[in-house]
Amino acid sequence: MQAPLSSGSHGSHRNRRHLFHIVLACLLAVAGIASAQDSWPSKPIRLVVPFTPGGVTDTSGRLIAEHLGKRLNQQVVVDNKPGASGNIGTSLVKTATPDGYTLLLGFDGTMVINPNVFAKIPFDTLKDFAPIGKIGNATLILVSHPDVPAKTLSEVIALSKSRSGGLPYGTSGTGGTPHIAGELLNQRTGANLMHVPYKGGGQAMTDVLGGNIPLVYTAVAGAQGHVKSGKLRAIAVSGAQRTSALPDVPTFIESGVADFVVDSWVGVLAPVATPAAITKRLNSELNAVLNDPVVRDKLRALGIEASPGSAEQFGDEMRRDLARYAQVVKSAGIRVENN
Repeated sequence: MQAPLSSGSHGSHRNRRHLFHIVLACLLAVAGIASAQDSWPSKPIRLVVPFTPGGVTDTSGRLIAEHLGKRLNQQVVVDNKPGASGNIGTSLVKTATPDGYTLLLGFDGTMVINPNVFAKIPFDTLKDFAPIGKIGNATLILVSHPDVPAKTLSEVIALSKSRSGGLPYGTSGTGGTPHIAGELLNQRTGANLMHVPYKGGGQAMTDVLGGNIPLVYTAVAGAQGHVKSGKLRAIAVSGAQRTSALPDVPTFIESGVADFVVDSWVGVLAPVATPAAITKRLNSELNAVLNDPVVRDKLRALGIEASPGSAEQFGDEMRRDLARYAQVVKSAGIRVENN
């Protein structure tokens, strides 16, 4: 007769069954994740734009969303979530489910300048997001009203130094890339340019066209029409090369300020825990979109030069810009106190 199982044997058997169920659950979970990644995307994707509709950043995002959706065979829906210089929409993506269905249109002003300018920031650029890829660089330009008695950058700098109150320049707001560029120009050349922040680039453009302010630092896209019509005078662009939109306008480097390159970039990011297989696919499809001549021409019309590349390159650029702008912001004493 077989001896009855001891209580210890029963316990061992129960432990093995429990372990088996745990392992099985883990395998099923992994299989489910793999299946979800393989079928991605199976529904529309949301691209959060942390600004109001109509600006260059929003327009470039809509262009990319349209063409990316065609390649993924799923609609990419632009969702504008403005507020706090882009911080509100950006923080929404930080807390979104990292499944590839919520993406962020990242702007350098939000991702690498705001962390240095705002006393409190609801996200960490490097820890909370996975870079997908950079869309491109938006060239910035310094323009003046035609009545300003300075036609070149050296003359503008000399004029600013000759005035005790300095020479005002308008931008879209405190801490934006144009503001940082103006402060960097002061630091590099000893110019006495005085920042005048507006609530948007449109208001600043209205005032310089009306002669209420002598200079405006802005994106090429918002100024090129006025420059071509003669309503504004172009002083210099701050890209590494001249822009095809205004090929006759010299760069700051050509105008005598060595190594002065301040582009405003835009790119795509995802919540940090988004599966690598999905971020890799997104990078590949984004690069394909950016290599499309039709898309490149449309971006160029917005003053943006397409910059296809790897997610790692985009991440490295963000890391460098965070450090570079930290020095400019500290030296200029720029700070936004928020509750």
